[in-house]
Formats: sequence, C-alpha cells, structure tokens
Amino acid sequence: MTYVTRLVQYIHAPRAEVYRALVDPEAIAAWRVPDGMTSVVHTFDPREGGSFRISLTYDSPDNTGKTTASTDTYQGHFVRLRSDEQVVEVMEFESPDPSLRGEMTLSITLTPKGEGTEVLAVHGGVPDAIQPELNELGWKISLGKLARLVEEGVEGG
Repeated sequence: MTYVTRLVQYIHAPRAEVYRALVDPEAIAAWRVPDGMTSVVHTFDPREGGSFRISLTYDSPDNTGKTTASTDTYQGHFVRLRSDEQVVEVMEFESPDPSLRGEMTLSITLTPKGEGTEVLAVHGGVPDAIQPELNELGWKISLGKLARLVEEGVEGG
C-alpha cells in the first residue's frame, strides 16, 4: 500500500522565482531537506526525461536512514516541466528494504495568488513504511524553507 501527502504553501514572490528554485540544484540542496539533515545533490538534469540523484544525511546518529545507517538517497527523473507552472518528478528510494522501495510521484504546481504564488505539493505513492505524519512534517519544513529562500531572494533584489 501507499499514500499521498498533499500540502499548500503561500510564497510572497512571483511564480517565475519559485519555479527557478524548483529546477536549480543549489536551491534544491538548500530547501528540499528537512531540519536535522544535510543534502547532497549528486546529479540534477532539469529537463523532461532528465535524471536526478540526491542524498539526505541525518545530523544525529540516533536517526536511521533508508539507504545507509544515516542517509536517505533517492533517484528519479523529471516527467513534466512547465515553465513557471509545474514540475512533476518520479522518484524512488535506494534501499535494501523492499517496504521502502517503489516509485513515488511528486507534483508541484504553482498558481498566482494575490501578490505571490500558491504552491501545491502532492507526494504520491509514498510507501506505508514511511510514517505519514513524518513525511508531512518533512514537506512542511521543506516548503517553509522554499518560501524563505525565494522571498529573501526577491527582497534582496
């Protein structure tokens, strides 16, 4: 079985600025990592069919990774890139545990709202072995980081 995590984040910035942070590997390393982890973007080719591979490593040795003792590594490819509108990715954890494997789909849709952008993130096909509340918390933290990163960039000029 799998489940879907669905979150909305408002960002006080134009869609083009938000979209840029969705397809820039340096930005991805900065925002798409929950607190208590560091990120390494190994490969990142932002085009339809282009692949990516990213590792998230826990800062504390008390946490258990999905790929190694302290690291979650996932790889995938871009299914759809609609400039300033949407990014759709298919990804899978690299894990020896079959309960953590299986393709997941991440769809991030950008909609103009007021003076900013509404970001809808839908993470589907998440394996049941991943606690839904922890997946949701991780995405809330990451989307908050995305908002801060983009809003600071816009304010900074």
